Amino acid sequence: MESKPDGGPAVSNSPSDSLTCKELAEIEDEEVLNKMLDNTVDFEQRRLIRAALRDLLKKKRDKREQERGSRQQDLRQQGLSKGGTGGASVNQQPPTNKPLGQLSPSAFTPLNRTAGGKAGPAMASGQTSPSAAPNVKNVKQMLLDWCRAKTEPYEGVDIQNFSSSWRDGIAFCALVHRFFPDAFEYSILNPYEPRENFQLAFSTAERLAGCPPLLDADDLVRMKEPDWKCVYTYIQEFYRCLVEKGLVKTKKRP
Repeated sequence: MESKPDGGPAVSNSPSDSLTCKELAEIEDEEVLNKMLDNTVDFEQRRLIRAALRDLLKKKRDKREQERGSRQQDLRQQGLSKGGTGGASVNQQPPTNKPLGQLSPSAFTPLNRTAGGKAGPAMASGQTSPSAAPNVKNVKQMLLDWCRAKTEPYEGVDIQNFSSSWRDGIAFCALVHRFFPDAFEYSILNPYEPRENFQLAFSTAERLAGCPPLLDADDLVRMKEPDWKCVYTYIQEFYRCLVEKGLVKTKKRP
């Protein structure tokens, strides 16, 4: 059975049917490409889909930059047409695009809560038994690999750890955007505005995935690099919320 997204060719729901680079380039819906990537097992086809996703995101970003330049030019022309000194009008910049759904998340609160509602980090030293350490290490690496796979098509994201790779907030936004592509426009995000990126990612994850805001944007921007234990705990919780909503499928234990 085939479906035809707006602005693109007929797309088969079967992962076994392959599309050419030209056909993939005609698809202008990120959600369609993301679903195809999730359902495709062929390595070469996955490579082509990832390339199409990157091109689509770049195309959207370039279009946004062009529109922004046009708005700036219009403002300058309006300032010049008014005559007089006009200095303020000519130099006026368009308002900066603010992330959707501004929400100040509460301070970082670990998953393991006590009766008083507070607890130390879930991965604090001394709380994990030596026998459980190998399993925890494997889970950490699996979660890191999952984050890397889900954000691979996104430009500006290179997840190598749970600390420095997340410091500008872009990785958080990419991960959230992968599951909620209509929540915000990823292509206009600025890596030099980490506070806005953190707030956008955390508020969107809370609103759409039900993920509690365990991290605080102000705390994160004050750090040279985020504490890996805090990031790891937050990603664990986000993953759990996605599983509960059926957006991530896990293998059932025998």
